[in-house]
Amino acid sequence: MFEPQDPKRLFDIVIRDETWFLFFIIPPRRLNHTWVDEQGDIPVVLRPGFQSRKRMFTVFFNYSGPLVLDILPQDITMTATYYVQNVLSQVKSAINEQQQKVSTSKTLLLHDNAGPHKTRATTQSLQELGIQVLPHPAYSPDLAPCYRWLFPILKNRLAGRKLDRIQNLAKAVNSDLRTIPENNYQGVFRKWQIKLKRCIESHGEYFEGQ
Repeated sequence: MFEPQDPKRLFDIVIRDETWFLFFIIPPRRLNHTWVDEQGDIPVVLRPGFQSRKRMFTVFFNYSGPLVLDILPQDITMTATYYVQNVLSQVKSAINEQQQKVSTSKTLLLHDNAGPHKTRATTQSLQELGIQVLPHPAYSPDLAPCYRWLFPILKNRLAGRKLDRIQNLAKAVNSDLRTIPENNYQGVFRKWQIKLKRCIESHGEYFEGQ
């Protein structure tokens, strides 16, 4: 799709993924190191349990940076209905606003193969919005830039900060998203393109490195 005979422009692509953000994220192991004497006790670091407070955040970004940040309401499940009515409408509005500034007439969406993304309602809504879905191999999570790049950055920045209210958590995530330099977003698209080529060259087999 990115070869000369069928060029796809990187700044036409919108990448989407979701993750859970805890209201308190334990700092990485390397930041929990501490000096103790021979008689001292090693500090105990409690890990979050299954019942820890958390909310699901869905992030859309493109070559220029973040487009949409959606927060799934408490006690609500991500369904096709919610995705179509609450998420895709935000994405289309953000795309329309950006298209007035950037010379682009189409949108290519990269999202995973989760159930809500494959329903007839979602497919029809994307067609009506003029959004084309890029193919994504079902068993190639390493090709998703969010889990290898974006989400670790955000969670490392939030580590150690106690946020009691969802408004504060949302504000912190949104602020950190927008402080990532634009050239970092551009760089991850270029690396993603390289990984796609490596995946093809290895015939879909697993390979080490980025």
